[in-house]
Order: sequence, then structure tokens, then C-alpha cells
Amino acid sequence: MLTSPGRHACLFESLPTDIAGLTKVGHGLLIHEYLTHFYDVELSEEDRKTVHIRPVEELLTAITGEDDRPLAIARPPAERTAVNCRHFTVLLVAMLRSQGTTARARCGFGSYFNDACYEDHWVAEYWNGTRWVLVDGQIDDVQMTKFPIDFDVTDVPRDKFVTAGRAWQWCRAGKADPEKFGLSMFEETGYWWIAANMIRDAAALVDVPLLPFDVWGMMPEPEDEVDMEFFDRLATLTEHPDAPTEELKAMLRDDERVRVPAKVMNMARKREEAII
Repeated sequence: MLTSPGRHACLFESLPTDIAGLTKVGHGLLIHEYLTHFYDVELSEEDRKTVHIRPVEELLTAITGEDDRPLAIARPPAERTAVNCRHFTVLLVAMLRSQGTTARARCGFGSYFNDACYEDHWVAEYWNGTRWVLVDGQIDDVQMTKFPIDFDVTDVPRDKFVTAGRAWQWCRAGKADPEKFGLSMFEETGYWWIAANMIRDAAALVDVPLLPFDVWGMMPEPEDEVDMEFFDRLATLTEHPDAPTEELKAMLRDDERVRVPAKVMNMARKREEAII
């Protein structure tokens, strides 16, 4: 649904077939709204509207509306479409799927942006025939020099990117501090943030990867008491080797605490929006 190229499927026909090549395609089309200073780019409020796009089809419409050349031709940084980490991820997932590769988006936290915090982040995950591989579609050559990254971003170690369910389990087991998980630029961290990301990750596992600031169901606010038992169960389900299991699918279909409604609250815009 959200990861389908729709009427733009033909744009994927001449793409590279290797994972590194596909990530470079994304690098040449998109620019992270909070990292534009790395590229000497300033965004207008009009430019930032694309950050709120959910479907890949609509993202491709925005990209080609500005420049209709083949996707593999990198645009200058100032002409790239403004997005966040989730858009790099879903575009990569869509490209991989178009080539017959099983892939999905994952929501969690990256440890490689600063030493103080596991930062809210999204990456892609694909099946290479023997195992699930994490790929950070956002990190390009410029960002490799800006962040303390000492690994291959096309095969991210699972202690570098931590899915929300695993982060929850680490914290519950006393292996990590929940106050180290969140978004440092907003000075917001804690179990409540991990819990919200776990619901986002669960939705992504059934191919509904919404925006990082979309809120629905029982996603807690900072002041809310978090239902630890419920999220213990959800963590187990999202971290199951065969996720999404039938139990997780049923929960996302039937349980209003996590089920994705037709409309969600876009917290960045402070308004309710249809997901498509």
C-alpha cells in the first residue's frame, strides 16, 4: 500500500540491482530536512511540505514533478526532495521489492549519530536468502564523514540499529537505560518513546510504515503511565523471528490500541490526516 510505486512502477525498470547502488539512487533524490546544512542547502516552508508524504507513489510524483529524468541520475542537493529517514527507507523498500526481493521498513533507534543517545530512526530490512539484513538508506558519503560510523551501512549490525521491540527488551532486562532512547534534538526520551516506536514498527511489519510523527492508538505521551505488560507482549511479537506472526497480524487487525485507523494525528502539523 504505502510502499507501492503505483503508476510510477516503470521508473524502477532501469535501476541498479545491487544494494549499494540502490541506496545511492535514494541519496541522489532525497535530502533529510534536518541535515541540509551538511550540503549547504536551506529549505523553505514550501520545500518542507514533502516531509509529510506517506505513500511512495506520491513521493515519486514529487520527485519527478521537479525533475523527470531517470531516478538513477543524482540531483544536485538543492534540488532533492526534502524528507526524513523514513522516506529514504520506504523508497529503498519499494525499489528492492520491484526487483523481487523481500523487504520491509523497520522503526527503532540508531546508536551512530551521537554518543549520548540512541536516536529515533528508520532503516530497511531485506531477506538475502539466509538472513534478514538491515540497510540504512539515508547515510551517504557526506554523512559518513559527519557521524561516528565504522561499519558497512548496507549491513548494519543489530547493536548499531536497534528495533523498538529489542530496545524495549534491553531496557526491561536492565541492559540499557530507557532515557537513552528517543530524539535528542527535542530532548525527549524514555519508555514512552520506545513504546510509540514499537507500535510504528508493528505497523511497518504489516506494510503500513507511517510517518515518524504520526500518532494513533495507545501511543503514550511523556506524562502518561505506560502499560508495561502490554508492551512486553508487543515486543515479543515484533521481535519474533517469523514476524509478523498470525498473532501480531490479528492484534493489528482487531485491537484498537494498535490498529492503524483511516486517520492518524500528524503531531508535526497538530492535525488529523488520512493515511492515504
